[in-house]
Amino acid sequence: MISMNVPDAVQVLERDLRDIFGPRLQSLVAYRAAGGSDKAPTLAVVDALTADDLRACAGRVAAWDDAGLATPLLLGALEFGRSLDAFPLEFGAILADHVVTFGGNPFEGLGVDPAHVRHACEIQARSHLLHLREGYVETRGRGDALADLIVRSAAPFVALVASVARLQGGPDLRDASAAALAIERALELPDGSLSEIMKLSAGGSLPSDAARRMFPAYLDAVERLTSYIDRWSAR
Repeated sequence: MISMNVPDAVQVLERDLRDIFGPRLQSLVAYRAAGGSDKAPTLAVVDALTADDLRACAGRVAAWDDAGLATPLLLGALEFGRSLDAFPLEFGAILADHVVTFGGNPFEGLGVDPAHVRHACEIQARSHLLHLREGYVETRGRGDALADLIVRSAAPFVALVASVARLQGGPDLRDASAAALAIERALELPDGSLSEIMKLSAGGSLPSDAARRMFPAYLDAVERLTSYIDRWSAR
């Protein structure tokens, strides 16, 4: 658990959840948003979760959204611990970068198995690779379509790089450039070779000529990254 700024709106969310769940609310956790979202994410762990609870939350979600909050993740206490192996990347990211704002720490005594993280990273990488190959064929050789493919794939690629950096136990994952550098060195790529793609995750346009130049190296990097994950084992 680290120090981070928790929006005041989380206190309002806490009051609302305590009103809905009463003593069944065990914990409320704030964590850092992924992908540059401007909505503050939270996780609530409760003794039990019913349809009436969801209905009550649905009645307040508009106010939470207006206050700058993402819809909270709601988990029953028993299913919480059993979810770590199913969502190792998601819960690993929360575990590494969170603040408990109410109740006990739901992560105490829990951890994410590196083998589960590796498996999730492989799924993520192979999916990205297949998407790039299929997307390239569907461009029909048009440079503008290729540029659009690269720009649209940039944010998922940043997420993939962060996941692999987490698998390596690498640098502060809030620093995308540091994560990219760690991957470049692991794959023996030239420093900065991934930076062009990473920068596109913020949006913007890409000229067709630049897209044609970038794509072969981009595809090669993803292929090498996929093979690296496939061979990875905890030291």
